[in-house]
Amino acid sequence: MIIGVLRETHPGEQRVALVPSVCLQLTNKGHSIHIEQGAGLAAGFADAAYEQAGAVVTTKQSVLAAVNVLAHVAVPSPEEIAEYPPGMSVISYVYPRRNPHVVQALANARVNGYALDAVPRITRAQSMDVLSSQNNLAGYKAVIVGANALGRVFPLMMTAAGTVTPAKVLIYGAGVAGLQAIATAKRLGARVEVSDIRPETKEQVESLGAKFITVDGLHDVTVEGGYVAAVRPEVLERQKAAVERVLAEADLVITTALVAGGTAPVLISVDQVALMKRGSVIVDMATDAGGNCALSVADATVEHNGVTIIGSSNLASTVPTHASELYAKNMAAFIAATASETTISTDVADEIVSATLVTLNGEVRL
Repeated sequence: MIIGVLRETHPGEQRVALVPSVCLQLTNKGHSIHIEQGAGLAAGFADAAYEQAGAVVTTKQSVLAAVNVLAHVAVPSPEEIAEYPPGMSVISYVYPRRNPHVVQALANARVNGYALDAVPRITRAQSMDVLSSQNNLAGYKAVIVGANALGRVFPLMMTAAGTVTPAKVLIYGAGVAGLQAIATAKRLGARVEVSDIRPETKEQVESLGAKFITVDGLHDVTVEGGYVAAVRPEVLERQKAAVERVLAEADLVITTALVAGGTAPVLISVDQVALMKRGSVIVDMATDAGGNCALSVADATVEHNGVTIIGSSNLASTVPTHASELYAKNMAAFIAATASETTISTDVADEIVSATLVTLNGEVRL
């Protein structure tokens, strides 16, 4: 199979789909890698390193002319897709429910598109789970970004001039990003409280030394595939009231809540921001899906009544070396599991192929 990698063009995207060490693994298995000149530079990987790994470093036009499978990171734009030759397979983030125009562009170009973000949550696919690998890094970086914007330190400090009390951190969501944010904030010395309406997350939160905000009725919440499927309105109201009390005292708030592939829920309203202390900070990690705070702006920082609100849709890309290394390993695992002789399998009887294949031979599969 001939696999191509292009320089990412999405604004702010510094990752690369394959790193030299993974290219070497793939070439050792008989695959050929063609990579655009400079594709890995933003992530810290020079062209020479790819050549040493057996890859062909060439122009974008030569890559597209030679390969039958393209490994990509950011959701490809319709303009990028228009350059892809018919019959090519593209493996990338797609988020098909959020980006139907991208899916249609893939179908119109007769490009077989595989949404790596749609890999099913099954044991066989754990090594391909880009959402977990990238959200882990993003959760760490969210705390660092928030700490940098905060006008106070995180840990308890006892000095001759007096005692500095620890910062109070509130985290919405105890998924992969949220759990890493908890661990990072705790390592920095903060007091951490966590809101999540999935009852099974309580033990995970407490194992990291944080306090889980709990209310009556959480045990009745229905969870499917790791996401909330049903919750009674009165439980949501009790949860909102309990969280508001913590929100009013928080120094840093990190929101991580997403709905599988869809629009993120608004968890912090304008009125709730008004309850917060002047100088406090919100880091909204869900702005790419609409945002968890009503005042968030994607990839921008705004201030409202003294509260700083940071919209961070692609935090993993701000640590591009490690993010690329993990993404490349996920990509290689996907290729290993789905490769046919010259391209990626289209056998929808395979659970992984069926879940990720969004366009096939000019048709949309959703």
